[in-house]
Amino acid sequence: MSESTNGFDELTHPNSSGLAILPLLLFVLIFLGTGVWLHIQGVEFAFYQLPAPVAIIPAIILALCLDKYLASRPIKLENSLTTLIEGMGNDKVITMCLIYLLAGAFSSVAQATGGVDVMVNLGLQFIPAPLVIAGLFLISALIATAMGTSMGTIGAIAPIAVGIVGNVSIDPAIIAGAVVGGAIFGDNLSLISDTTIASTKTQGAELKDKFYENLIFAIPAALICIALYAFIGFNNPAEISSLEVSNIWLGLPYLLVIILAVMGVNVFLVLLLGTVLSALTGSLLGDYQLSLVGKDIFTGFSNMQEIFLLSMLIGGLSELMKRQGGLGYLVGKINQLVHVFSKKSSSSTNQVAIASLAFTTNLAVANNTVAIIVTGDTAKQLAQEGNIEPKRSASLLDVFSCIAQGLVPYGAQALLAAATFGISPLDVVANVWYCMILAVVSIVVVKLRKS
Repeated sequence: MSESTNGFDELTHPNSSGLAILPLLLFVLIFLGTGVWLHIQGVEFAFYQLPAPVAIIPAIILALCLDKYLASRPIKLENSLTTLIEGMGNDKVITMCLIYLLAGAFSSVAQATGGVDVMVNLGLQFIPAPLVIAGLFLISALIATAMGTSMGTIGAIAPIAVGIVGNVSIDPAIIAGAVVGGAIFGDNLSLISDTTIASTKTQGAELKDKFYENLIFAIPAALICIALYAFIGFNNPAEISSLEVSNIWLGLPYLLVIILAVMGVNVFLVLLLGTVLSALTGSLLGDYQLSLVGKDIFTGFSNMQEIFLLSMLIGGLSELMKRQGGLGYLVGKINQLVHVFSKKSSSSTNQVAIASLAFTTNLAVANNTVAIIVTGDTAKQLAQEGNIEPKRSASLLDVFSCIAQGLVPYGAQALLAAATFGISPLDVVANVWYCMILAVVSIVVVKLRKS
């Protein structure tokens, strides 16, 4: 019996059925339904008013109830709770959560020292006027890769980009789309992004391996996008006011994190060194007060609170669904659907299944990290069945969830950019060309590369 078959059997519960995936569907329904309702009511950032860790609580209660109903033998509530807690305390889940905390600490301290402003202004100083849009895309990509957050990047770059809008005869929506596209590019590639952490840990892949795998998808799409922006720029001359760079050394911690992570240094050590170096450079070379470092680190921890809690709760829910056979049922249905278009099972077929799963789930929850965590176990099972390397399945999860995230008008990235530029979120996503091009490039790559 093959390894993939063994893995599938382990997921199958004697009495499993479609009922076992009801908790997952309930979570998506509550999370998405609340956002739709609040959006209709005119609430700003409607899809982010109900925190995901709260939305998942009814789903966990339902899973605990189903545990007794679907079991082949009577199960006490204490045993079901034990399964839930075992899933929450899974070593991969805890590792992921600790990395979240350290990534939040580094991002918070580095931002407080002024490193983000230095990198942005430094980049704009060297951009020729005709390449301003392509330059904004590249700067957003660089900042997001260093910071590990698309939202933080858009928050830092968008106000500067708005100032440039008045100097160019280009639709502001195109500039907004360039900023969002670059932020998505960097978030997808970053070795400290929560999407990278979630995808690699759920698939059992190494961070640096997933990074190099992602380059196969991201670089061609980015080059095409830059060429388009350059063409527009040369046909629409711009003027950029000179920006002062106070201290170039404040950007050093970002560069260090990228280099060490690509070299394969342990991610815990990388983030700790980045945090310490950020505090020291800010204090010795800038005006940062070391007495604030503790507060800033805790602020970083707090920024990761939602995804920290959700990861643990999703881990517990997944463990219950796995025992009940829900994940095995879901894998089977996805395979059936994919095989309607492809008559035989193959690596390419299962890659399409993983990509479709990540993309569709993200359309529902409008959060790429949530989508990856929710679909991680199912994607891993599909990867094992198709003999797909962990780095490829992790990359597919990250790439296609990020594609969806850049194209949903109710996603946080589009909403933030729209609010900053004073335009409609629909106008923003209609101009996030990078995600559209990345979708086409990724499909071609999946079809051409079998492993």
